[in-house]
Amino acid sequence: MITIKAKTALVTGSSRGIGRGIALKLADSGVRQIGIHYLKNRSAAEQTAAAVSECGAEVKLVQADVTRPDEITRMFKDVREEFGSLDILVSNARPDVEHFYQPAFDIPLENWQKALDSQALAMLVSVREAVPIMSDGGRILAVTYATGGRTGSWQPWVAMGAAKAAMESLCRYFAVALAPRGITVNMISPGATEDSVFSTLPPTVLQMIRGWAEAGWVPMRRLTTPADVGAVAALLCTEEAGFVTGQLIYVDGGASLMSADFPLDLQKG
Repeated sequence: MITIKAKTALVTGSSRGIGRGIALKLADSGVRQIGIHYLKNRSAAEQTAAAVSECGAEVKLVQADVTRPDEITRMFKDVREEFGSLDILVSNARPDVEHFYQPAFDIPLENWQKALDSQALAMLVSVREAVPIMSDGGRILAVTYATGGRTGSWQPWVAMGAAKAAMESLCRYFAVALAPRGITVNMISPGATEDSVFSTLPPTVLQMIRGWAEAGWVPMRRLTTPADVGAVAALLCTEEAGFVTGQLIYVDGGASLMSADFPLDLQKG
């Protein structure tokens, strides 16, 4: 059983999927006040809020477009008025795929900018807003997809890959800047995840991804789940993780350990 002594948290993009999994695990681990952020789907946010409440946490629903600095500022104002302070910030929100999922030669510049703003800009403004109300020893987490930032094969992911890479770099700078206050800044990189952006893909494509995992390209033979990510987020929010900062943690069942240089059969040993 993970026990978190911090009492207040804000999880952006937590109405569904990975954000929801993180919010539920934080509540289950002892966080007593949690801000559930959403953009458009209030119904999903309310469902998450109900589940989080069942874990014993007080919930504050907060709506904001994280690509707009003024709305981020308003979101933190709402959190401050409701909770008074903030111990944990999890930056997870992203636009829906139709706003960024296009190859480099096709993506409109406004969609490229939306992807960047949703990650690097949102992280910059969110941390600036959070730190003044965050106690020493606070926790800041960013959900990324590190593979998309260092490879180039998933062509329509180019904007989000670049945006996540920029956000990861920013996290390392914040980790150094906030270390004197004992505030840690870490990144979590899930693999292909059930109930996530992958769920918006055609069913045949999603089944191909599951088959790829079960065949051994994911050594643990399954896709990541939101609960897997939530568990790692909770671990990083414990007091015991207070000396871990600026790190990128993969939650992918070992998928990032596999090599594309050799046939899978040669890697099974």
